[in-house]
Amino acid sequence: MDSRRPERRKPTGERPVREDLVIQACLEAYGAIRHEGRLADRALDFTLRHKRNLYSNERRAVAERVYALLRRQITVEYLLVKALPGFDAVPSSRKDLLRLAASQVLMGAAPSTVTHTSALGAEDADALYLLPQCAAELQALPLRERFPVAASLPGFLATRFLAEFGAEAESAAEAMNERAPLCARVNTLKADREKLMATLAEEQAPCRKSALSPLGVIIETHQNAYSLPSFRSGYFELQDEGSQLLGLLVDAPPTRVVDACAGAGGKTLQLAAQMKNRGELFALDIDERRLDDLKLRARRAGVHNVRTRLLPGGGATGDVLDDLEAGADRVLVDAPCSGTGTLRRKPDGRYRLTEADLGIYVARQKELLDRFSRLVKPGGRLVYGTCSVLREENEEVVQAFLASHLAFSIRSVDKVLGTELGEQVSRDGFLRLAPHRHGTDGFFGAVLDRAR
Repeated sequence: MDSRRPERRKPTGERPVREDLVIQACLEAYGAIRHEGRLADRALDFTLRHKRNLYSNERRAVAERVYALLRRQITVEYLLVKALPGFDAVPSSRKDLLRLAASQVLMGAAPSTVTHTSALGAEDADALYLLPQCAAELQALPLRERFPVAASLPGFLATRFLAEFGAEAESAAEAMNERAPLCARVNTLKADREKLMATLAEEQAPCRKSALSPLGVIIETHQNAYSLPSFRSGYFELQDEGSQLLGLLVDAPPTRVVDACAGAGGKTLQLAAQMKNRGELFALDIDERRLDDLKLRARRAGVHNVRTRLLPGGGATGDVLDDLEAGADRVLVDAPCSGTGTLRRKPDGRYRLTEADLGIYVARQKELLDRFSRLVKPGGRLVYGTCSVLREENEEVVQAFLASHLAFSIRSVDKVLGTELGEQVSRDGFLRLAPHRHGTDGFFGAVLDRAR
């Protein structure tokens, strides 16, 4: 939490923000998320699609403010209770307006400005002016008492963050509560990184190389990346740098490869490029709509070695995978997980997750590893990954798998990524990424070799 952080300056030439319209849109989107249980990205998309009169900078302001509040929701709530006696009894609509206003102040806006633009009454305005004092009192509390509130994490997640990151827990949580960069992966079937960067520059989309992935480009523009000609031509996909590194662990040869939890196919397309469009790449998922999205993305990317297969739900595969049994050189299991590594992109996820959910995820991850490990041929490679930072979904799942699958052993990631990069991104032989250390989302990856 940083109450001194300055507001981002408006790029020159943009129209002034009409605060009344922005605030109304923020309240509608946030209300749908908090009170109706909608996912943040869908609530924002729905709201903005129906606010056709908003300028592009106003639409960005709505998204940024709603996400900023979601990232700090527990902190905001705590401080408002301290600053405004009787806050819990305030009507819901007034509470939401105060939450948005308080979030802006915590992000560096002047209380006087926010009071004016939000048309707050005297009592609510006084509460905004008290926020810095309340924040200082929060920071004076002992770590165990302060951390869940300052990090805006439910108690069970705060406990796990402290256990995982130790002395770095506060910086880890702070990084999780920052806005994520817009990272692209170059599609090497159509361009190299230098060509993509030159093309983006021509499209007035400033960019720079990512720090870790040799495929990554950080795009620094207010333009909608999906509207860029280079995106529509398939030159790049939006993909976090950490996700790209997980894909690099597969090191897919142009033979037979399986992406076992393909989803909409971000990593599938990366693997297709690794294979240079040769061989067979099987993309498996239980969601037909996501596989349909993958087919559309593959056409744009110029990928034609992907074979999609719809799996039955409920954990059964029937005979759908019989022909792949013990026949794949590489199998990627990018397992469904808590998403605790992606909280900066999906900040509302922390409030939906329960401790019981974690147990369900862990059981599912163990089941998926067991099921899809059967597809790996002798001498092949199984790659397990999550976008979680929690040990119970990562190292503990791998250790449980190895204890019952003696044909598999750990290959240190530096043997795949190279010593220089591997040393930067690994711990105990596993890929271990976190925003405060690497600037990526939180990711885990394990490379497991099957004996010949």
